[in-house]
This record gives sequence, C-alpha cells and structure tokens, in this order.
Amino acid sequence: MGHPQALQIAIDGPAGAGKSTVARKLADHLGYLYIDTGAMYRASTWLALKNDIPLTDGDAIAALASKSNIQLKPADESSDGKIRVFVDGQEITREIRTQRMSELTAGIAALGQVRAVLVEKQRELAREGFCVIDGRDIGTVVMPDAGLKVFLTASPEERARRRQKELAAQGETPDFEALLKAINERDYLDCNRAVSPLMRAVDAVELITDNMTIDDVVLELEKLAKEAFQPAPAPAQPRAHERESASALTDFQDLPEFQELPEAQEV
Repeated sequence: MGHPQALQIAIDGPAGAGKSTVARKLADHLGYLYIDTGAMYRASTWLALKNDIPLTDGDAIAALASKSNIQLKPADESSDGKIRVFVDGQEITREIRTQRMSELTAGIAALGQVRAVLVEKQRELAREGFCVIDGRDIGTVVMPDAGLKVFLTASPEERARRRQKELAAQGETPDFEALLKAINERDYLDCNRAVSPLMRAVDAVELITDNMTIDDVVLELEKLAKEAFQPAPAPAQPRAHERESASALTDFQDLPEFQELPEAQEV
C-alpha cells in the first residue's frame, strides 16, 4: 500500500457548491469512505439547541460534542440521498437539513473550540483508510497532505438555485432572494472567520461547476483522482542487446589503448 496521503481526497468549497452530493457519489464510485464534515457541525448545532446551550458558548458546545457519539452512516432511500446522521444512537438526519439549521450552523462552525474537537474526530475517521472528505478547511487544515485536493465552487446565484431545489424536495418553499442573501452572508462569514477560514489550498484544483451536471462533476473528479494516484512508471530496463553493448564497451575501455594518455609537458 502506498503513502497514506494517496488514500485521501479533500474537497473544499463554499455553501451550496454541491460538495456533499458529488463527494458522496465519488466515494461510491471509487469504493471509498465518505466523511460529511458539514453534517458533523450541524449535529453539534443540534446538540447545543437540544441542551439549551447558547450558540456562542464554544467551550460548552465543544465539551458536549467531544463526549457525544456522532455517527455517519451511508445514505439510503429514507434520507433522500443524504448521509444518515446519528447522535448517541438517535437519528437526526432530517432535523439537521433545514434552512434554519444551515443558518445557525454558520456561527457554530466559526467557534475555534468546536472546530478543534470536530477536526480531530474527522482525522480519526480519515485514518481508517481510503476516504473522500468535504468541507471548508479540509485541504488546508484537516488533511493538508491529501493526495488530491479540489476546490469546488459556483456563482452565488447558481448555488442559491440549487439550494432552493433541494429544500423544495424536502417540502420547504424558500424565497430565492432570501436564499441568495443567506449564501452571500455565509460566504462572508466563512471567508473572514478567525479560525480556519474558507480558502483554496495552494495545491488544490479549482473546479467551477455552474454549467455542469452532478454526473459531469463526478466524472471530472474521477479523472483527477486517476491522474493524482497513478503510480510512477518503473525505470526502463535496458534490453538484452543494449546490456551486451554496454558490457562490451566497458571491456574495450579496460584495454591499454583506451587508457587516458598523460597530458603533454611543456619544454
């Protein structure tokens, strides 16, 4: 097995870029573990609300997240294609996918204490082997040595349209302009937070997906993965007649006539 970094694919990008959807499909195609870090932050937000903890109390939320068992299980028909999320055995998949939860999670994700706890949980999961992991600081903080880093993005308008369609499928009727405003605000918060701000890793491949379908994006990511993890070709071995020629040349050079002559001396 190769270097551990060759087993990891890091996908970063802003809200609504489609990271979770394509990361899950890519992991399915490759047979990799998929780690949805956004779901982990949403679960921490749910924990804070359930326990009446102020959403600004980073220490209390981090302590609660640290001792809680946050589990991610493969998507199925009951979860509308989303990773199933459990906290201490209770499934909260649908509860954490609402627009309100998305907005509240932005503040939780900016708390350094919470990020420290969840980043360690994410690294523990990634150590299990081949994985695709998506978020906003994966290639820069969580897995800076990942074998492939991708920065997935799209225009705010396109991301708002996608979010509107996603929420409509869940029975919500969000206003487009309100969603666009929320996405722009989330972008500002993510890019300007003091801890692990959203940014493209210097060695990440940027993929702008405005005019691409989900399948198009997954196909492009598969190509990038194949290129990134293709083993280096073995050094070419000389053919038999080349080895014989090289051996003969060496033998000739050992003869006296081929020895270096002394330089002429001036008189």
